[in-house]
Amino acid sequence: MSDTAEMPLFPLATVLFQGGRLPLRIFEPRYLDMISRSMREQSPFGVVLIRRGSDARLQPDAPAPEIFEVGTAAEVVDFNQLRNGRLGIVVKGGSKFRITKTREQPDHLLIGEVRYLPAEPGLEVSDDHASLVTILRELMRHPGVQKLDLDIDFADARSVGWRLSELLPIEPEIKQSLLQLQFPKERLQELTRLVNKLRG
Repeated sequence: MSDTAEMPLFPLATVLFQGGRLPLRIFEPRYLDMISRSMREQSPFGVVLIRRGSDARLQPDAPAPEIFEVGTAAEVVDFNQLRNGRLGIVVKGGSKFRITKTREQPDHLLIGEVRYLPAEPGLEVSDDHASLVTILRELMRHPGVQKLDLDIDFADARSVGWRLSELLPIEPEIKQSLLQLQFPKERLQELTRLVNKLRG
């Protein structure tokens, strides 16, 4: 994989992590075209969190949403045709990237020039964070989570951190800050703090 690439961007109100699965319903022509091209060419598109504004673009002169610079490459792993011409897809998260430049096509599809970030270093979950593994195992028993068919290595700090970051009921901006961390141990430490805060 090259360090830099150009890819279409999909601004959303959610954050995708590596190995995560995100169900989406697609109905706008620009995104139906993007998904069709992505599947045909087996090329990724980028999922990025909206910082401010909306991607709906109901007015022709509406400004593009402001987005965070770090996102996740996504590939379609499942799809089905829904009613009213909508497309149901499930995407899987790949490598993280940082956006260096954007441009907008006439159909308002955002294209990003991105630089892939280095892979996070492998690390085993230490005893200090064993409680997070317990929480994750409990979350995995939820029927809605089981439907996602997630592949989790409970001994790998990266895998545990990514999945907990997705599944915990925390604000998207906090999930974004967890995404931007490059070291699994830092993410687990932050997740421990957040879990303690949620427990009150």
